[in-house]
Amino acid sequence: MAKPKELQSSESADLAAQICNHLSSVFTAPTALPPPLSTLVDEISAASSRGGKIFVYGVGREGLMMKALCMRLFHLGLPAHCVFDMTTPAIGPPDLLIASAGPGGFSTVDAICGVARGGGARVVVLTARPEKVGCASAVVAHIPAQTMADDDGAGSGRDLLPMGSVYEGAMFVLFEMLVYKLGQVLGRSPDEIRARHTNLE
Repeated sequence: MAKPKELQSSESADLAAQICNHLSSVFTAPTALPPPLSTLVDEISAASSRGGKIFVYGVGREGLMMKALCMRLFHLGLPAHCVFDMTTPAIGPPDLLIASAGPGGFSTVDAICGVARGGGARVVVLTARPEKVGCASAVVAHIPAQTMADDDGAGSGRDLLPMGSVYEGAMFVLFEMLVYKLGQVLGRSPDEIRARHTNLE
């Protein structure tokens, strides 16, 4: 028998509140590193000031969040590119690579970061496990959230946010805050940002 619409709505609101509260708690968790928001605002605004391009990279669902960030950076008027896109240019000394490695290290992320560093670019690595980051000389932006590496499936019940969902959801929230702050720092108006949205839809 189907649940009444009022009960369905209440259940949805309760689950949504639990998820939002869990993601919010990520940004109050203790960390020895500067807040990831300030790190990213500083690095991206500095890259913009020196005329650098911004490259993003991640794998799996982390990669999808990075692509969402790239889109918004473009809307802000920044020259942003996803690594491996057909139109991605060469990376060089003025540029910035932002890569995500939630569990701390992926062989592909380490390799891409190495190429970027070899080309003279600055590198920022987003991660939940700073001690595991394999890219030397990278600036680390710590997102203290559960990743796939922390989920061993040993729990007795079903997690509302399983595997890497907490980290990935926190990435989305972080990037929304980042775009808001960058809009202020770079002096971008909402109309200016909206005007860069594609009309090929």
